Amino acid sequence: MSGHSKWSTIKRKKGKADAERGKLFTKLIREITIAAKDGGGDAEANPRLRTALTAARAGNMPAANIERAIKKGTGELPGVTYEEVAYEGYGPSGVAFLIETLTDNRNRTTADVRHLLTKHGGSMGEVGSVAWLFEKKGMILLDKSAGEEDDVLMVALEAGAEDVSDDDEFWAITTPDTMLHEVAGKLTEAGMNPERVELVRIPTTTIELDRSNAGSVLKLADLLEENDDVQTVSANFDIPDELMAELTEE
Repeated sequence: MSGHSKWSTIKRKKGKADAERGKLFTKLIREITIAAKDGGGDAEANPRLRTALTAARAGNMPAANIERAIKKGTGELPGVTYEEVAYEGYGPSGVAFLIETLTDNRNRTTADVRHLLTKHGGSMGEVGSVAWLFEKKGMILLDKSAGEEDDVLMVALEAGAEDVSDDDEFWAITTPDTMLHEVAGKLTEAGMNPERVELVRIPTTTIELDRSNAGSVLKLADLLEENDDVQTVSANFDIPDELMAELTEE
């Protein structure tokens, strides 16, 4: 989970979780809408929609918001048409970035992503240039108050999870991408309600950052994630724990 989990930890330690709640809802609504558009509004027959709904409920999204998003996707309510576009590129020190978006204006989003990459020491890459460096996985964050490690391990692994690791105040549970919904459901049935449920891209190899380049890479990742069209940002960096602790205090 290097790269993704460390970046997620940094954001939480900087106290951004509450401020990002509205932005998270925006991203989840877009995902629900396009999932319903592509596969229909019946979650039992639409795995992508099931996963999106699990993530929305973990984020405490109101049921009315969820229902509207589904109806916009199925055409029962008028709504914006979104397109999935993935961008590949490089940041400072050759760090690979895979940026997945849902946009209603491809030209705008392409220009925004290119501008951020080039302005902050990176560049846009060709299709396929970095995607091969990442594996698609499910990620569940579970507050440690939800259960002891042995109990979480038992439920998660029996449900099909691959790994449970200590991520500061959270248990970070990694699953095959196809098992995310099922594992999250079993945890919920066991009274362990997830804080966050999402599909992520895990780097297969990482670049270790040091004091000279960590700040610039993190700034670029932060700015990309702040873009309303961006759903997920994956990057193959790693940061030593001591340096990460210093960065989170800044």
